[in-house]
Amino acid sequence: MSVTRTVRPETAHAPIASTQIPPVPLTIEGYSVLHQMMRFRWTAWRTLAPAQKTEIVDEAARVLGKMESNASGQSGLYSLIGHKGDLMFVHFRQSFEELNQAELHTAGLRLSDYLEPATSYLSVIELGLYESTIKIYSELAVRGVEAHSEEWNRAIKETLARQKEAMRPRLYPELPKHRYLCFYPMDRRRGEDKNWYTVPIEERARQMNEHGLVGRRYAGEVKQIITGSIGFDDWEWGVDLFADDPLVFKKLIYEMRFDEVSAVYALFGTFYVGLRCASGELGKLLGGQVPKG
Repeated sequence: MSVTRTVRPETAHAPIASTQIPPVPLTIEGYSVLHQMMRFRWTAWRTLAPAQKTEIVDEAARVLGKMESNASGQSGLYSLIGHKGDLMFVHFRQSFEELNQAELHTAGLRLSDYLEPATSYLSVIELGLYESTIKIYSELAVRGVEAHSEEWNRAIKETLARQKEAMRPRLYPELPKHRYLCFYPMDRRRGEDKNWYTVPIEERARQMNEHGLVGRRYAGEVKQIITGSIGFDDWEWGVDLFADDPLVFKKLIYEMRFDEVSAVYALFGTFYVGLRCASGELGKLLGGQVPKG
């Protein structure tokens, strides 16, 4: 369906058809991210002599300690609550190649003999640029620049470069040290009656802005990191929420269910909640005690 609207910046001379503006919002990406959910072979672990356990824990703690403080992307370990797994590693890295190295380092530990993969999730930290997208697309259309032409691509590249530099702290954050982590994947609905990907970009921008207002009200209580996984994993996005009080996860996610973008278009995957376990607390965790984080 072709819808015509009028854009009136000072330089506008004629109406712009929505069909001239690509529907895909621009995004900028940062760290590559891997979540590894593991089950721990407690039965086999209990058969080991105390000296063997100490050696295994010491080796794993040394490696994990280096990964926690890695300047180009950190790792963290979490003790999962419930039946979905026992441990979860979260890795932030500069590239998929570095993620693969982190995965191999973990697999090379003697501790890995007692770990069984439950599932994993691969994604990249992503910021969607709805407002900037509409602005630059409209400006280019007003100037008569053909979509995806050389001039168009150059302007888009410059816009993305500026935005990425401005948003660098959000694209390449330190792994938050909060006590609790809640991770879940999600999709946008693509059904016959409601399909997020057929909604005009301006309407999607409005709904996402309202959605973001809810999250900003919790800014002092929770740290949120959104990752994109289209083409990388089974869902479209991953969401990490970090907080010192797990009740904030329930309150935030419940409140967000009532805004339009979630109520109409959101589909949610499996939720994982865990407690942070610093490398120095690994022995306590594998001894059956709750780590201090």
